[in-house]
Amino acid sequence: MSEPTAGPEAAAGLAVRGADAVDRSAPASVREALVARDVPGRLARRDPTLWGPEAEAEAKVRLGWLDTHRRSRELLPQLAELAAELEDLDHVVLAGMGGSSLAAETITRSLGRPLTVLDTTDPGRIRAALADRLERTVVVVASKSGTTVETDSHRRAYWQAFLDAGMTEAEAARHFVVVTDPGSPLEATANEMGVVVVPADPEVGGRYAALTAFGLLPAALAGVGVIELLDDAEAFAASLDRDRDNPALALGAALAAAATTGRATVALVGDGTGLDGLGDWAEQLLAESTGKAGAGILPVVVESPSAPGATGPGVLTVSHGGALTAGDVPGAGLAPDLAVNGPLGAHFLAWEYATAVASVVLGVNPFDQPDVAASKQHTARILERGEPAGAPSSTDGPVEVYAPAGFPTDLDGALRRLVDEVDDEGYLAVTAYLDPVADADAARLRAALAAVTGRPVTFGWGPRFLHSTGQFHKGGPPVGSFLQLTGAVDVDLPVPGRPYSFGQLQAAQAAGDRQALVDRGRPVLRLHLTDRPTGLARLLDAIGRWPA
Repeated sequence: MSEPTAGPEAAAGLAVRGADAVDRSAPASVREALVARDVPGRLARRDPTLWGPEAEAEAKVRLGWLDTHRRSRELLPQLAELAAELEDLDHVVLAGMGGSSLAAETITRSLGRPLTVLDTTDPGRIRAALADRLERTVVVVASKSGTTVETDSHRRAYWQAFLDAGMTEAEAARHFVVVTDPGSPLEATANEMGVVVVPADPEVGGRYAALTAFGLLPAALAGVGVIELLDDAEAFAASLDRDRDNPALALGAALAAAATTGRATVALVGDGTGLDGLGDWAEQLLAESTGKAGAGILPVVVESPSAPGATGPGVLTVSHGGALTAGDVPGAGLAPDLAVNGPLGAHFLAWEYATAVASVVLGVNPFDQPDVAASKQHTARILERGEPAGAPSSTDGPVEVYAPAGFPTDLDGALRRLVDEVDDEGYLAVTAYLDPVADADAARLRAALAAVTGRPVTFGWGPRFLHSTGQFHKGGPPVGSFLQLTGAVDVDLPVPGRPYSFGQLQAAQAAGDRQALVDRGRPVLRLHLTDRPTGLARLLDAIGRWPA
């Protein structure tokens, strides 16, 4: 395999390869058009008018990510003090959703530090977390708005668990650290609990908050030297106002050029050079920022360079990883359209900048999420009134089939119809409201379905994906088809102080998401697993027998 023909564009150790070739594939250079409008300079100067008049008010208060790496240095003494004070609490649990957890997960996975991320409402997973080294646990409760229902439920469960273990309220409070915006309801709750609060940067939206307290605090408690991330971002930031030698501009222009010429699906492929989890973080950033007003870039996190879906019609293949050594070929054996390599702190800033630039071209506001609320509103109503009763269309052993109107009612027939309805412009999204650890085999469905469909297939754990690709599902191009997996709950867990359990919350979130999709005319096939392990085996076996 040969290296992409265009040479790399690099700054501060981060290189983007292949961007010029992608830009040249468009009828007219997207990059030259951006430079002609002085987009690099205007963005570096925080010009809020770049995304149109409707986005201007929000952009004025959401561009702090451009230099939050400098303000975050003020946190370093507090982070070091907290890490020393809590040294005996060596099991770090991060309770946060979407942008409040994905960056910290990426940092710790990439640098080999242990971190338990709790971004599920599955009662089995939460029970397992509560039973794991409770006396040595510190819980980072992270929510920008301070009203995230999942995170509030986790906080309540851990608080009750600490008290049940015999701790006083003062002792329990030592096991919490809160990250939230100043003045949020969570800050008030934390003060009532006597819990330490580390303020978030109020001028940075959640998915752009990698280099704020959301990303840095959990990582620091887990033993990461976070100053290096800030140093890398600081060095890279010097390139952001340039017309040339600006790899973030090259990346953003290439993403936009591809999206506007028939390649709006971006396959995010780790190249094995050490930045584990970066694809999950970039997926959220791209999908939630661009997937609205019927437009958007669909990111697909691909398991390996050889996995189905890494390439294909309408797909822009982007490999990513750490710095390459001399003689290394980008892509780890895959011939990517783009290869992005460099230090993690620079990656965070480069992808944020590129997403904002691509949004200029697409004509969308990269800082709002107008369709996320729909699922939340349906969930709240279902929790209040109960889930509507409904009998399955059919039952196949451990799998109950709830087929949309007009679909075959049997398992194989319903699955095949869902897949057959994914046309040359469409994609299939698998959403699993299950235990991401105990039911990990569910993730294998992505590659299995991609192999037989030849179309983009995404996978998301519910409700985690609601704070990520969920915006794209509802607000992006109306071409998605949805396979939703739910599962029986053997042993439920109450949410302390609430009139519902985690199992009821999980079921309501799944039902609320289904309703939001149906309201938008999207086809949703729900499969309920009465026995989760055997049900997943049945599904994988059924799909594995289809001809490729």
